[in-house]
Parts: sequence; C-alpha cells; structure tokens
Amino acid sequence: MITGRVPLLVLLGAVPEIALGAFGVPWAVGVLIAWLLLVVLLIGVDLAVAPSPRRIRIDRVLPEAVRLGEPADVELMVTNLGGRRMRGLLRDAWQPSAGATPTRWRLDLPGGERRSFRAVLVPIRRGERAAEHVTVRSLGPLGLAARQATLRAPGAVRVLPPFRSRRHLPSRLARLRELDGRTLLQVRGQGTEFDSLREYVRGDDMRSIDWRATARNPDLPGAGRRLMVRTWRPERDRRIVVVVDTGRTAAARIADEPRLDTAFESTLLLTALATRAGDRVDLVMWDRRVRGRVHDAPPSDVLHRMVEAMAPVDPELLETDWAGVPAQVRALTSQRALVVLVTPLEGAGSARSLLGMLPQLTTKHTVVIASVSDPAVVEMTTDRADVNSAYLAAAAERTLLETGRVAAAVGRLGAQVVTAPPEDLPPRLADRYLALKAAGRL
Repeated sequence: MITGRVPLLVLLGAVPEIALGAFGVPWAVGVLIAWLLLVVLLIGVDLAVAPSPRRIRIDRVLPEAVRLGEPADVELMVTNLGGRRMRGLLRDAWQPSAGATPTRWRLDLPGGERRSFRAVLVPIRRGERAAEHVTVRSLGPLGLAARQATLRAPGAVRVLPPFRSRRHLPSRLARLRELDGRTLLQVRGQGTEFDSLREYVRGDDMRSIDWRATARNPDLPGAGRRLMVRTWRPERDRRIVVVVDTGRTAAARIADEPRLDTAFESTLLLTALATRAGDRVDLVMWDRRVRGRVHDAPPSDVLHRMVEAMAPVDPELLETDWAGVPAQVRALTSQRALVVLVTPLEGAGSARSLLGMLPQLTTKHTVVIASVSDPAVVEMTTDRADVNSAYLAAAAERTLLETGRVAAAVGRLGAQVVTAPPEDLPPRLADRYLALKAAGRL
C-alpha cells in the first residue's frame, strides 16, 4: 500500500523532465523513466523494511454493559511484540450504532512497549454492540509505503434499556405509601387485607364494624359500648404478569423511538413500583415464540434481570400469535393476577386475534392493555390547509376512530385500556396500577 508521498515524489521528478521535453531535450523521456523506476525501487525497499503489522497484540478493556444513550469509556491495549519501532495508523472497527469516537489513531510504538488508545461509546441502539477487528497500518522509514493487516480482536458491550421513566418513580412511591397505610389514609375495598382495629368514628362504613372485637371491649363508665372497626390496606404479594408484544407492530417508530422501547420503559417503571409495593412481577416477551422471560426473580434482582433480558430483543417482522398468550400466562402463575398486555391497538383487522383471545384472560385475571399512541396522527387531524392535508386529516380521523372502536371492544370484553404518547405511557400505566390497587382490584 502506497501513501500520499508517492504522487508528490513522482511530480517532483516529472515536472522538470516535462519542462525539458518542452524545450526539445532528447534525453528528457529517458530521465523521466529512470526517475519513475527509482521511485518504484524506493517503494519496494520501504515496503520490505517496514515492520510487520502482525507483530502486534491487541487487548480490549470494555465495560460489561452500558445504558442506551449514556457514554462509556473503552480502551485498546496495543503491544509491539517486535524489536523495531512501529509507526503508522490504527483503526478500530466498531459497529456504527455503537457510536464510537474516535476510531482512528496515529501509531508510534517502540519495540516491546505497550500503549493505550481510548475511545468513548455513545450507543444509539440496544443489544450487543460488537467490534470484531482492528486494522494496523505499518509505515516504512521513508513513509512511501505501508504494510497493512486486519487483526482479530473481538469485543462486545451490552447496551441496556435506558429506563428514563424512573424519574416518575418518586411521585408514584409517595402515592403508594399513602395506599400502604404509611400515612393517615386507610383503604377499604374488595380484595384488601386486614390491617388493624381502631375505635369507630362518624363517617366510617358500617360494614367495617368488627362485632366480636366490640363485644370483647369493656363498657366505659357512663357511656355505651365502644364500637371497633377494621382498617384495611392493599394486598401484598400479588402477581403481575407483563406480556410485551415483539411482533411487527412493535417495530414502528413514534416520536423517534421504537414502540418496543416504549413498552420496555413502561414495564420497568411498573416493575419498580410494584416490587416496592410487595408484589411480584413476571415478564414474557412474545410474538410467535418466547423472545425472553423473567420468572420468580427476587425483588432485589428483578429489574436487573429484566433489563438484561430486554437488551438483545428486537421486533420480529411477523404477526403476533395472540392465541398462545394464555398458555404463557398459565405457565407463569396459576393464581389470579394483573395481566398487562403492552401492544399497539390498531384497526379491527389486525386486532381480531387479540380480541378473540381476551375472554380467556378476563374470566380469571384483571387485564390491562397498554398501547402507545402517535401524537403526529392527532396533529394531522387539525391541518386542512389544502387538498392533500384534508385527505391526510381524513385518514388520521379514520385511524383514530378505528382505534376507538377496538378500545371499546376491549372494554366490552372486560379489559381496561391505557393509551398515551411515548413519554406519557409509563406514568399512565403506573397510575392505572395504583388505581387498581386502591380499589382492591388486584
């Protein structure tokens, strides 16, 4: 491989010879040929003397994992195994989605020594971001030619979901503490657990009076018998099963984010909240097969296991087989649970399989469907400035009507629907969980 010095060297000798030829000097052509042969000879000598680029050892120092969009430092440790000084270039071949900068360095490495070359990764996609090879270009002493070799140096960094929605967690935990009886608020409803006894005050529900506890209390002098009422708190150790749709509809980008990533954000926020409430969360990622599953993870480790399971999962460009979901839920739990299906609600045609499956879940479980909506479609309905905009607005209105019909059908089948744009869906789903818990529906 020649360098940029070779054309300059050729021009250095060719320009005077061409000028001599213009004045009719007969030996000008012979001198030009001799000069070109000399340049070729110098290239050959320089190439032969250049150190071998294969006398290099490459070691990588990589973090085990990094969150999507966050920077991570990586290192190349380069060791010159030969006895001669090596000058040239070094290029690391990361995938473009790893966001590595820089990827090229100047190499000046004495024999037997080691150097560190640093780069920063800012990945733009989840999953395994890999680098398989490093290219080394070793220059000869004249800088006219270089020997080049591509050395195998495999390495990978796992890019985890960013969990940006964790900023909503403190406010939801405050509401959870109220529901859990850590403030003055006490909750009573179907499916709640007995918490304690206290004396009856005006306004209490008569159905909460505990007549046996009242009978055990002695009469107060000059007063009637004290009535004792039960207080209740939301049940703990409830089961929550989250089913994330990884089919073709999850690949669509809304607000520059894949629907699947929004589904992961919603799942992580719900899991963080539910585990603090003492509930158990299981996850299955499904299209026509199980793409990932987290089951019976301890509360202290469930979020870590989920992000590890989510990281390598990408949408499959096929229709989701909803008929297989009830069996997946039964495999995770045999008791009543809150089943959250994170999937887009689209037209009746694509939702037919989902609607046909829902009765199998709603007869036993509380079912919530979390669906990300596209704010661009809503904006499209308001723009009718010209003919094209009017047609687009009509199409957007039809899309919203179809989505509304599907949501109404879901409600008639006994499930609930949470629909919101990508930024709002995680907190909306968390709010629905808190509302169900407050109502004793879990």
